[in-house]
Amino acid sequence: MTLQKIATLLGNSDELKGLSARTRRLRELQTLYFGSAPRELAEASRVRNYRAGTLFVSADNAAVAAKLRQLAPTLLTSIRKTEAEITVLRIDVQVSGAAFERRPKSRKTALTPDALGKLAALSEQVADEGLKSALETLVRRHRRTSRG
Repeated sequence: MTLQKIATLLGNSDELKGLSARTRRLRELQTLYFGSAPRELAEASRVRNYRAGTLFVSADNAAVAAKLRQLAPTLLTSIRKTEAEITVLRIDVQVSGAAFERRPKSRKTALTPDALGKLAALSEQVADEGLKSALETLVRRHRRTSRG
């Protein structure tokens, strides 16, 4: 069997042609949306669908959705400069596992014994009781976690 381009294979079926065209259209709308929304919000949301003049956007969490709803008139104006047929921007929350995977892992490193000693010495020199207590607690907790 000879190798064929995917476009050739998709061209053989009307159903796949329609799917390919729809996917291309959604990708274009996603690019347009990404250029219109603030970067942080665009990264936490995506174009989900387009139907009858309505652009459906899914946000990763309620906070992003709330901010996008506040910005919806501005976003819609920006999007309509290129896509005049879009008249409604609907924003929903759709939490996915990907939202949690994007977060970088916390890199906690233990304080060295030398650093803990210096913090303990500093806590003895500080006059402010609140700061002194906080430093002592910090040293005590880090000593406990470095042993265990």
